[in-house]
Amino acid sequence: MKSFMDKAFLLDNETAELLYYQYAEKMPIIDYHCHIDPAEIYNDKRFADLAEVWLGGDHYKWRLMRANGVSEPCVTGEASGYEKFRAFAEVLPRAIGNPVYHWAHLELKRFFGCDTPLNPDTAEKIWDFCNDKIRNDPALSVRGIVKSANVRAIFTTDDPADTLIWHDKLASDKSFDTIVLPAWRPDAVLNINSSAFAQYIRKLEAAAGLEIGNYDGLKAALGNRLEYFAKHGCRACDHGIGQVEYMPATESDINRIFEKALRGEELTAGEISCYRYAVLTFCAKEYARLNWVMEIHFGVKRDVNSNMFKKLGPDTGYDCVDPVSGMTGLARFFDTLNREGSLPKTLVFSANPAENLVLNTLVNCFQQEGIRGKVQQGSAWWFNDTQSGMEQQLKTFAEQGVLANFIGMLTDSRSFLSYTRHEYFRRILCNILGEWVESGKYPADLCTLGGLVQDICYNNTADFFNLE
Repeated sequence: MKSFMDKAFLLDNETAELLYYQYAEKMPIIDYHCHIDPAEIYNDKRFADLAEVWLGGDHYKWRLMRANGVSEPCVTGEASGYEKFRAFAEVLPRAIGNPVYHWAHLELKRFFGCDTPLNPDTAEKIWDFCNDKIRNDPALSVRGIVKSANVRAIFTTDDPADTLIWHDKLASDKSFDTIVLPAWRPDAVLNINSSAFAQYIRKLEAAAGLEIGNYDGLKAALGNRLEYFAKHGCRACDHGIGQVEYMPATESDINRIFEKALRGEELTAGEISCYRYAVLTFCAKEYARLNWVMEIHFGVKRDVNSNMFKKLGPDTGYDCVDPVSGMTGLARFFDTLNREGSLPKTLVFSANPAENLVLNTLVNCFQQEGIRGKVQQGSAWWFNDTQSGMEQQLKTFAEQGVLANFIGMLTDSRSFLSYTRHEYFRRILCNILGEWVESGKYPADLCTLGGLVQDICYNNTADFFNLE
């Protein structure tokens, strides 16, 4: 019987161990999509206690606590840090088979040097031990965490109207080696049906210094902000959308819909789809011109619990997988851009694991000479970044394309401790490759395999985002 999370954790054969420890473990991290605050990086934030750094903003852990009946004050509310931590310690031993059980213990092990499994009996001891480290260990400030995790680059998530002031400050700070770049996230521009849409357009208008009275004005303002982001080193954009609906319309129709929204008038479902498709297409052509990577995340129903949405707002753990496929619209969107020579490098993520095969067959219809994996499925995302979810995604990618071109893992997280998810992914990757070697499905050529592992863990990502 193996010891809990020992050296061979998730590595079930000798080849897997060799690949992980000789090739994967030492590679830097490029976290090309996350939701951390660049201000906290610049200010080198120090955390008050273990609850703040470990539970604050981590909706994966929140969902587990709620599933065990923990009261909301002990999840996101006014309970003390220790009360929240204690509540999580009560839940964690019951979460056998959940990736959070592994992630939580990897975080304790890698950042705090704590090998003790967390449960109600060990909670107080771990709380005291880790809080002493937080108070006294400089490696547990934000910058210390980033450095100890060997993070080469971080792409944050930024609204088009953002000033990017913290990115300016970080770019001028020569004491911090990690590259921190903005990533364009225009969801508020696309959400024309939001009650706050007109208010947001005024904010965008102020940021661009341009009047936005019609659709032409909107495109001019977006163009202004795209150039602003480009000057700040942006090379990636992200779209969190339900699905891509192919709904082309004339410029005059889009202008009419846009002006209608500015007046606060109700839009039809068709009008909303037409507008979103037009803006997404406009932006995609700009991304191609700027040589940015377009990321599209879909397959999620957001904020399905309306009571809790009213109480806590978005991104608090009340989203689920959406079984409605958007592949037809996505295929036509890609084809339209491709016909015009305006399809950017693209990563597509679906929260629905049933779409792995469809996505991989689709993206391989839009490859380009001279670019390895120009359009590809992104890493197993959100509800799928489990052991089985990652294995399924990797195997489908391999079966339908060229696995060696895959750009690997991201955190998509609001927690600075979540870099251990890259370790989780790398161990799973090495284990799959090791299984194929030891079952005679691939030669025991460690030189080739090691290069492949290092490409997936780091090199492909650096090349894809033009970081080298």
